[in-house]
Amino acid sequence: MSTTERPLSPHLSIYRWPITMALSILHRASGIGLAVGLIALVGWLMSIAAGPESYLYFSSFMSTIFGRILLIAWSFAFFYHLSNGVRHLFWDAGYGFEKSQANASAWVAIAAAIILTAGFWVVVV
Repeated sequence: MSTTERPLSPHLSIYRWPITMALSILHRASGIGLAVGLIALVGWLMSIAAGPESYLYFSSFMSTIFGRILLIAWSFAFFYHLSNGVRHLFWDAGYGFEKSQANASAWVAIAAAIILTAGFWVVVV
C-alpha cells in the first residue's frame, strides 16, 4: 500500500495558525522568559548586596546593547503576560468567546503590550 496518496493534514505549508493559538504559545513563552528574568533580578540584588564594585560590573553589563535588548525583551514579556492575563480574566467571567471577539482581544493584547513597553522605556530612559 502506497502512503503517497494520503494527504498530510495538518501540514505547515497548508495550515494557518489562528492568532489565538499563536498568543497562547506566546503566553507560555513569556512566562518562561519572566522566569529567566527573575534570575537576572536576583543577580542584580546580589550585586547590590556584594558592594559597589560588583554592582558596577553588573550595571556595566546591563548598559551594553545586549543587556538593553534583554531588559526590553523582559519588559515586553511582562507587559504581554499582564495584558493576556487580563484577557483571560474576561474569559473567566464568560465574556469574549466568540471568534471575532477572541481575535479582536488578541490584537488588543498585542497592541497593549507594545504600547506599555514603549511607554515604560520612554519614562525610564
